[in-house]
Amino acid sequence: MLIKLEIVRALRNKKFLFFSVMYPSMLFLIIAGGQSGTDMVGDTGLALPAFFMVSMASFGALTAVLMGNSERIAKERESGWVRQLRLTSLPGRGYVIAKTASAAVVSLPSIVVVFVVAAAVKDVRLEAWQWLALTGAIWAGSLCFAALGVAIGYLATGDAVRPITMIVYFGLSVLGGLWMPTATFPQWLSDIASWLPTHAYAALGQAIELGDAPHAKDIVLLVGYFVLFAGGAAWLYRKDTSKA
Repeated sequence: MLIKLEIVRALRNKKFLFFSVMYPSMLFLIIAGGQSGTDMVGDTGLALPAFFMVSMASFGALTAVLMGNSERIAKERESGWVRQLRLTSLPGRGYVIAKTASAAVVSLPSIVVVFVVAAAVKDVRLEAWQWLALTGAIWAGSLCFAALGVAIGYLATGDAVRPITMIVYFGLSVLGGLWMPTATFPQWLSDIASWLPTHAYAALGQAIELGDAPHAKDIVLLVGYFVLFAGGAAWLYRKDTSKA
C-alpha cells in the first residue's frame, strides 16, 4: 500500500517528472547531437552516441531515485508524515524497501525515453536482447542510488538536504564517468573513479552494448554499495524514530 501511494505521489509531481524523464534525453541530444555515429570513445569500443546513451539513461535513473527520494523524505519529516508512519507497525526495513521500490518504478520511464531518442535521432541500433538487458540492468542498478537517497533524506535537515544531495549527485555523476569518459581523467583520479558506484553502474550498460556479460567487479560493487546504503538508511530511520 505504501509503495502504491509513493508511486502515485511521484507521478503527480510534474516538475520532478520533467527533470527525471525529459531532462536526461535533452542532455543526450546536446552532448551527442553533433557527433558522428562513427566517432569512437577512447578505447571503450563504443561510438559516442551509444556511449552517451547508456550514460544519460543511467544519469536519468540516478536523477529520479536520488533527487526525488532525499528531498521528499526530508520534507515528510518536517511535515509530520513520517511521525504518523511511526505509529504503525512498519519496520525500518519496510520503509526503506517502499521508498526504494517506488523510486525505482518511477525511474523506468527516464531510461526508456533516452533509448527511444537515441534510436530515433542518432540511429543507435542494438539487438533486441541488448535493449531488454540494458533496460533491466540500468533499472536494477538504480536501486543502489534509491537507497542512498533514503539515507540522505534522513541524514540531512530540510534546509540542508538539497545542497548535500546536489553535491553527491553531481559528484558521483562527473567522477563516475557519466558526463565524460574516465579515460580522460588523470591516472590517480581514474583509479578512484573505478571504485565509485556510478562507474560500475555505467559499466553494466557499456558491457551489454559490446555484447559482453557485465564484469563481476561492477556487480559486486553495486550490490555492496546497495547493502551499505540500505543498511544505513534503515539505521537512520530507527535512530530518528527513537528520538520521537
